Amino acid sequence: MLLTFGEIMLRISTREPLTLSQILPGTVEATFGGAESNVAFSYSRLGGKSSFLTALPDNKVAKAAMAQLKSQDVDVSGVKYVNGGRMGIFYLEKGANQRPSSVTYDRSESAFSKCPFEDSDFERALEGVYRVHITGITPALSKKCFEASKRLAELAHSKGIKLSCDLNFRNKLWKWENGTTPRELARKSMPEILKFADVIIGNEEDAYDVLNIALGNTDLGAGKLDLSRYGQVARSIACKFPEAKKIALTLRESVSADYNMWGAMMLDAESGEICQAPMSNGEYRPYEIRDIVDRVGGGDSFAAALLYALDIEKFENNYDTLAFAVASSCLAHSIFGDYNYATKSDVMSLMKGSVSGRVQR
Repeated sequence: MLLTFGEIMLRISTREPLTLSQILPGTVEATFGGAESNVAFSYSRLGGKSSFLTALPDNKVAKAAMAQLKSQDVDVSGVKYVNGGRMGIFYLEKGANQRPSSVTYDRSESAFSKCPFEDSDFERALEGVYRVHITGITPALSKKCFEASKRLAELAHSKGIKLSCDLNFRNKLWKWENGTTPRELARKSMPEILKFADVIIGNEEDAYDVLNIALGNTDLGAGKLDLSRYGQVARSIACKFPEAKKIALTLRESVSADYNMWGAMMLDAESGEICQAPMSNGEYRPYEIRDIVDRVGGGDSFAAALLYALDIEKFENNYDTLAFAVASSCLAHSIFGDYNYATKSDVMSLMKGSVSGRVQR
């Protein structure tokens, strides 16, 4: 079973590409999401077994969030319901053309940020688990969340349980140490977790913000990527964290808020092999995602599918493993909300070249 640990939030968003100033007061969309719950949802949707560990206020909204996860067979039996605190909220304005999407957090003093977990809670949560997944968002919320994430990683490692980590730097978080910038605090804290990880996931910005590993000059907005530089970044990460067996970096080129080029690369640290996906006629050719429905959660769907491919599907080669993850996250861009409802058969179909969007009868 895959265990994810983090905060789930109420997501308030504009369904159309409108600003909150335009639409409020008025009708908005209320859904749920959060990096770690997104991974658990997608992993189970693909056919794996997952559990989600969090803390929530004991109210109807929190129970509704858990009911949605349970609908996809995510185990939420270890969730802590506490008196006091609140459920975190984030407000999403969907961007369009040259106006980017924007997220506003309202999550301070949430039930999860107080992280009421003891080692005994983690011991119970780890029963039957073969992998723990943590992101850089959880330790960014508070010092207690960082310490809990570190304890969980240490405990999992001591039990021989695999650990994966998505760097997921958020500049609007990492505020819990006075006099320290978010980037400085992330760079000081995250290695304490990453040193246990066998899979590290991120992008070029995460590598710099969290690990001070710079990509160099490349134009993400002009359809030009120097893939050799990404390989250098992945190798540098592997040198910093010798426990890591796979380093995966997503490759997003934002032509506009509605139009992205999407792919990824992965280093197999043991063999030294580097692969990119998707490929066509022997060359890297990213998915052209036009008219994006929702890009929030796209990286989480990549992480979930990569872990599913590594731990459950166990493809015969690194390319198919990576291609599966990229195809799953590509489909997530066509689905409203944080959660990726794409199934394994949907992903396999796209991997095999079904890209036209024709009606299937």
